[in-house]
Amino acid sequence: MFEIAIFAAGCFWGVEFSFQNVPGVISTEVGYTGGKTENPVYREVCSGDTGHCEAVKVTFNPSEVSYKDLLEIFFEIHDPTSINRQGFDVGEQYRSAIFCTTAKQLKIATKFKEELEKSGKYKKKIATRIEMAKPFYRAEEYHQKYYQKNGKVGCGIPTKSKNKIKNEKNLSHISYRVTKLKETEPPFTGKYYNFFEKGIYRCVVCGAPLFSSEAKYDSKSGWPSFYDSIQEIKKETDYSHGMVRTEITCKNCGAHLGHLFNDGPEPTGLRYCVNSASLQFEKKD
Repeated sequence: MFEIAIFAAGCFWGVEFSFQNVPGVISTEVGYTGGKTENPVYREVCSGDTGHCEAVKVTFNPSEVSYKDLLEIFFEIHDPTSINRQGFDVGEQYRSAIFCTTAKQLKIATKFKEELEKSGKYKKKIATRIEMAKPFYRAEEYHQKYYQKNGKVGCGIPTKSKNKIKNEKNLSHISYRVTKLKETEPPFTGKYYNFFEKGIYRCVVCGAPLFSSEAKYDSKSGWPSFYDSIQEIKKETDYSHGMVRTEITCKNCGAHLGHLFNDGPEPTGLRYCVNSASLQFEKKD
């Protein structure tokens, strides 16, 4: 017997992409739920008047992937402490919520959230709402599998999955997807974006020294930012996602790090925008 899970974690394009290739997930679809308006359309939901949020319905085989596994992915792919906001998407329609389709799911989700609160992982209180599912209205067809069909980043693309992917360096799931598949972690979620201890940031793949804490600054972008590097960083023009940017990679092993921008502070005027998942911090004594 297949089961259905419903999650809201910001823009539904990226959330669906994060779940659709998880082993054990049978199908996904994006839509609107949690509000009062029947059969809403995207424009109405964006107005904030319907009470609905953008959500993803996940049909899964519990013998292959558990509901708890899906909860782990859900909490990893967004900032559950953010109220009515994920990245640059602001409004009640982008709230963090879990819509349970069974009483058993409600019990599991409530306990999972309580244990996460007690773990101390988050400095702020978890804002995720947990409630029984309400009618789910399928979104317009152009929203379905949006990232897969368009190859564009329309919002922060979550990168965490339960695929047991590891390379010879035993990378974590998200480090593999960022460094090898050139994906981008969602803003304000990486472990180093708001981290300012003194030390060296090394390549998570090969260990090469890349950046010093002395060149790190708060760019307000949601990703670790540096105005200079320790050693030369390889730079290439990146034409992906309909944009022209400068990709930065580790010169030693070729691991994807992030992108380089010309809006940084003095003395260089540069901003090395780097994924936390590409880095390994080494504290200075």
